[in-house]
Amino acid sequence: MSLLLPITFKLTPVHSIIMLAGIYYGSLYGGSTTAILLNIPGEAASMVTCLDGYQMAKKGRAGAALGISAIGSFIGGTFGILMLTFFAPPLAAFALAFGPPEYFALIILGLTFIAYLSSGSVIKALMMASLGLLLGCIGTDLITGSIRFTLGVTGLTEGLNIAPVVMGLFGISEIMLTIERKLVKREFFQTTVKDLFPSKEEFSDSVRPIARGSILGFLLGVLPGGGTIIASIISYATEKRFSKHPEKFGTGYIAGVAGPETANNAASQGAFIPLLSLGIPGTSVMALLMGAFLIHGVTPGPLLLETKPDLFWGVVGSMYIGNIMLLLLNFPLIGIWVKVLKVPYVLLFPIILILCLIGSYSINNNILDLFIMIIFGLVGYIMTKFQYPAAPLILAFILGPMLEKTLGQSLMMSNGSFKIFVSRPISLTLLSVTILIFVSPLMLKLLKRKRPGLLLEGRDES
Repeated sequence: MSLLLPITFKLTPVHSIIMLAGIYYGSLYGGSTTAILLNIPGEAASMVTCLDGYQMAKKGRAGAALGISAIGSFIGGTFGILMLTFFAPPLAAFALAFGPPEYFALIILGLTFIAYLSSGSVIKALMMASLGLLLGCIGTDLITGSIRFTLGVTGLTEGLNIAPVVMGLFGISEIMLTIERKLVKREFFQTTVKDLFPSKEEFSDSVRPIARGSILGFLLGVLPGGGTIIASIISYATEKRFSKHPEKFGTGYIAGVAGPETANNAASQGAFIPLLSLGIPGTSVMALLMGAFLIHGVTPGPLLLETKPDLFWGVVGSMYIGNIMLLLLNFPLIGIWVKVLKVPYVLLFPIILILCLIGSYSINNNILDLFIMIIFGLVGYIMTKFQYPAAPLILAFILGPMLEKTLGQSLMMSNGSFKIFVSRPISLTLLSVTILIFVSPLMLKLLKRKRPGLLLEGRDES
């Protein structure tokens, strides 16, 4: 979007905003492709898709994963557009009720759900989340302006870039693990034409996750700062909590793909509501889009619908068409993408490595990002060998700076008093849910211990 923004200078405001908006929600469709096929998230929100999508590809079900991803993305995006069409003003007012304390509580809830993203040890997941929070502290403190944990490297004053970290932990580590297996045991994945679409059972397992993901994703997208990443996290954790087979998550379960992919696309549409209705950009992408509005002499906000109805309804209408076009583009190409898996890995992994190197360097044209990617590739390799999950680390790394910022803002609002988090109804509710999630496993264990004793007492009395 940043690269193509100058191109819009010669276009009309309607055409400019439609093009940039299409790039935004289109990238969420495409981000799942590399996550499923290569274990490399196309963008941050697709990171959750790696957990089950890539495992499905390894089982020869890449087509089904890509198919349900396209279906879920279309349904979630369409649901978001319908809500945007009919409920933009009241939902925008709801978003205004969220201040720094509410966002802090929401992020705490999101971090709590991270434990559910791991199919292994919860303790290891929490350890990785803690490491992710520490990595998120590298760079300049947003509140005080002090520089932290940079080890004297000037390139780290702005913090670690998410792209090299993700590419290293997922992409480079996967290449190293495959080379270690001597390329004999995994020459290529077996996938046939009949596997290009979800089976009846897989589709049945995806219906409820898609429905829940649409609602959750949209509501979280409406909140300024909520974004697609938190929507994906909470959707995955919710599906794992409600599932009759939570042990299947992380092993190639289609519900782990359907829910998050639906949620992040619904969230992308919901993010337009604060911008179009109130003139408040909730994410960095929406801030860029607002810049495009202002460049073309249009001020987004409550009067946009009255002063520029052609622009407002033009953007909304283009979203309907864009979602249909993306669905039509995705399904015919599923067979082509799946053929990537038939390429012998001895030829595929050099291409993946080159793409990772180019992708990391091209963001800032900084060779430091290449070293960061390689270092995290080694870290990811070691973590995988010792069964430490990478997902909690990445998600905590992304949410950490947001957590620190909202905590600082909240304490400044209350003159340093933590009472602000329990004196506001929304933040109190979110924190109560967080505590309930922590306490519920302990309560269940206590109940299980008491039940045998109660049964024995009943037998003695009889």
